[in-house]
Amino acid sequence: MKGLMKKWIFTVVLSLGLLTACVSEDASNESGGEKINIVTTIAQIAEPLSVIGGEHVKVSSLMGPSVDPHLYNATHGDITKIDEADIAFYNGLNLEANMVDIFNEMSQSKPVLAIGDVISEDALLEDETGAVDPHIWFDLDLWQQALDAAVEELKDYAPDHAEYFEENKQAYFNKMAEVKEEAVKLSEIPSGKRYLVTAHDAFGYFGRMHDLEVIGLQGLSTDGEIGVSDIQDTIQIIKEYEVPAVFIESSINDSSINAVIEGAIDEGIDVSLGGELFSDAMGEAGTEEGTYLGMYRHNVQTIYDALMGGAK
Repeated sequence: MKGLMKKWIFTVVLSLGLLTACVSEDASNESGGEKINIVTTIAQIAEPLSVIGGEHVKVSSLMGPSVDPHLYNATHGDITKIDEADIAFYNGLNLEANMVDIFNEMSQSKPVLAIGDVISEDALLEDETGAVDPHIWFDLDLWQQALDAAVEELKDYAPDHAEYFEENKQAYFNKMAEVKEEAVKLSEIPSGKRYLVTAHDAFGYFGRMHDLEVIGLQGLSTDGEIGVSDIQDTIQIIKEYEVPAVFIESSINDSSINAVIEGAIDEGIDVSLGGELFSDAMGEAGTEEGTYLGMYRHNVQTIYDALMGGAK
């Protein structure tokens, strides 16, 4: 009886193994079999690489619209995706703080790159505690350096497609240059209105690039609490500098900014909601804001309209 039971168990395990192999083979055939399977944490990395990699890559992002990478914990499905990927990219600089150990482990068996690590220390911003600001995608020049490092990793992995990747990269960088030129209009905002008030301090690099004073209710990360004093301090800044508008963020609860607006109005201060900005996450896939360049353009236009007095 025991012998029959062992034989039955062996047969079931063998059958499951063959079934899994068949499913894997089918999945490989459906995806083309030759595409480089790339996994990234944030869409700010995934979407540009999908454009640059073109027909030779399959890119997926673990974190979608409205997802806060500061607080994100990897799911079992995420770990499976990373494990099955050929290459993995993440921002680094402690943005995905809860996933660092996973990437360190995965790097033992496949190429894994924190693209923020290629940025020189003297180009990085820090807060008053010395913590590095990880939101480097808001500096177009720094993000170009980071994406360039990712493309070099792709070229090393698939040297036969290196020329293709390089041509697409240069074309994409030309489009980034166009966005940078379009953003020059932010210099038209009068000096007395050049204050960007948001839910958390994600726009430091944006502010440095476009000469705006950035004020965030929270610090670089969203893992802390916003207190009454934070709200009141922000209201006083709005009052002192006559800030015309403040902004909510797509990946952050809007309650804190609404509390600022309500508190300001109670004190007789004229301030409006300038609109929604994309900070730690981009827009929905298939929309203009779901692309890195479209997201950047949206933020530039929204800020320009609101601080120039166009917000309703």
